[in-house]
Amino acid sequence: MGELLRTENDGSVSFGDYTLSEKKKVEDFPHAGDLLKVKTYCDITKLEKNGMFVYESVPGTTVKNFKENEGGVEFTVSGDKETQITLGLADDTVYEIEVDGESTGAVQTGLGGKLSVSVSLAAGKEVSVKVVKA
Repeated sequence: MGELLRTENDGSVSFGDYTLSEKKKVEDFPHAGDLLKVKTYCDITKLEKNGMFVYESVPGTTVKNFKENEGGVEFTVSGDKETQITLGLADDTVYEIEVDGESTGAVQTGLGGKLSVSVSLAAGKEVSVKVVKA
C-alpha cells in the first residue's frame, strides 16, 4: 500500500498494511480538523481519532475509503484470513451491518459504543463493510 495513512480525494481515509511483519505507526496525522493515529502490521491494525478508539482489526488489515458520519461508517477492507473488526460508534444504538452487499443483521452497541463484526478475507480480495444506524 505504501503509505500507512492517507486522505483520499473524496475526503475519506485509507490506512493499514496487513503485509507488514513488524509494527509501524503514524501519529498526529491531520484530517478534517482531527488528529489521526494508526498502528498496523500483520497481527493488528488500529485507528484512533483525537486519542479516541475508531477501528481495530485482528489480525491486521488494509482499509480503503474509510468514511465516518452521523449515520455510521463504511469502508473497504482487505486481509488474508478471517478477521474480527471492532468499531467505535455511538453508545446504546442499533446498527444494521452489511458485508459485501449482504445484510448480516442488526446489532446494538452498549455503553462503550463498540461493535464487532467478523469478515472472511482472502489475499487479493477486497470486501465492503457498511454499518448504519437502524
